Amino acid sequence: MPGKLSQLRFIIPVLSIATLACDPSPAAERSREASTTVVIDAGHGGFDRGGIPGQRIPEKEMTLDVAQRLKGLLAASGYRVVMTRDSDVFVPLPTRVAIANSYQNGIFVCIHFNSAKRIGADGIETYFYSRDSLPLASAVHYFVAGGAPSPNRGVRRRGFYVLRKTKIPAVLVECGFLTNPNEGQYAQSPSYRQKLAEEIAAGVRGRFSVSSALSSARVATGESIPLQSYTDQTNVRSSGRSRSKHSNKRSSRKKKKRSSESTGSEASAISKEPEG
Repeated sequence: MPGKLSQLRFIIPVLSIATLACDPSPAAERSREASTTVVIDAGHGGFDRGGIPGQRIPEKEMTLDVAQRLKGLLAASGYRVVMTRDSDVFVPLPTRVAIANSYQNGIFVCIHFNSAKRIGADGIETYFYSRDSLPLASAVHYFVAGGAPSPNRGVRRRGFYVLRKTKIPAVLVECGFLTNPNEGQYAQSPSYRQKLAEEIAAGVRGRFSVSSALSSARVATGESIPLQSYTDQTNVRSSGRSRSKHSNKRSSRKKKKRSSESTGSEASAISKEPEG
């Protein structure tokens, strides 16, 4: 009997350790979240108003408000949150990247709004660059696009500076077009900006639930989230250098409607180093 009791004293701790390792409880989730740092990057700031010339709604204010709301939500969920800017200041792109790269266990979420010369341009789109950022991009886009009353413009792979230079999973989400009458009105509503922050937070929390199984229906947080298909735009080049004038004109006519829709966003800047 003493020998059996001794064996039981050895087995019970082992079982306890195994139970903890497989524990899907909220406490285990909180522990995992607490070990993750989320670097939130509010696009633009300071003298960089964002958007296109003559744009009425300042992008820098919208991005900062959503970022601050997201900060509160993630902190309440147990994440460590770092802001690249928490006020109306300009932060250079290399500084934003350096902040992100100083957290090896972190993820980077860059928040922007789109703009275009064509006021009818609308929709939500999410960008990533490195392959290990795709699950995060899929989850964030899944919730933001699914929760916004705007068209789904999809997930896109593009080598923007803040995505290409970061060494941790990084995404840039375009939360709608401020130059679109409807989406601009949405963005000016505090309740809508709160909704955007909640959906982004759901994407951050759900990044481990991304599955390759495709589904057209939204599911509740915690269930399987489909891995999004994406458009690879890493080979986009400025037009004209290797094409004839005729080819350029024909191409520009075809692309005018879609490509110009992101004119005011860093997502469309090719001739200069984009913010995102």
